[in-house]
Amino acid sequence: MYKVYGDYNSGNCYKIKLMLNLLGSEYQWVPVDILKGETQTPAFLEKNPNGKIPVLELDDGTCLWESNAILNFLADGTAYLPTEPRLRTQVLQWQFFEQYSHEPSVAVARFIQFYLSLPAERMAEYRAAQKSGYRALAVMEQQLDRTPFLVGDSFSIADIALYAYTHVAHQGGFDLAPYSGIRKWLDRVKDQPGYVGMLD
Repeated sequence: MYKVYGDYNSGNCYKIKLMLNLLGSEYQWVPVDILKGETQTPAFLEKNPNGKIPVLELDDGTCLWESNAILNFLADGTAYLPTEPRLRTQVLQWQFFEQYSHEPSVAVARFIQFYLSLPAERMAEYRAAQKSGYRALAVMEQQLDRTPFLVGDSFSIADIALYAYTHVAHQGGFDLAPYSGIRKWLDRVKDQPGYVGMLD
């Protein structure tokens, strides 16, 4: 049985929880409190020397980290990761976009608002994250106006990767009302068999 070390409110950890539930895989959740420094203990750093969650521990004790890498591991050989090279590359394209353009903006704004309650000393950073976050949402909207999912007609780990923080973007002060493509896509993700919410 897999062990997942994570925080239920973390979008990166939620990616793994959602993937495992969609697959119907059994797993044990091990809560980790980042605000209490639990990712910096010697025991945790043995599992991930980078000191971040999530971590997926396999039966043999091997530990995998970085949420999108874990998604690729779990989805290998399933319908959630296409085998056709062009489509598989498009999945990776959206995962890289999530880590470099979306997560550093949407997730950071959410962290400052939801976790830290908008401290004055981080307001400039918050406003910058809002600006770049809306740019990332506009990129998604452009695609989702054309196709039901990020990689054409099929639900994939590209959608899981970007759903995680997009569906709680309001907790970072983002207004999704103008983004009809994204809002319809959020509903389509919720309709997937085996779907589970972030705090379910």
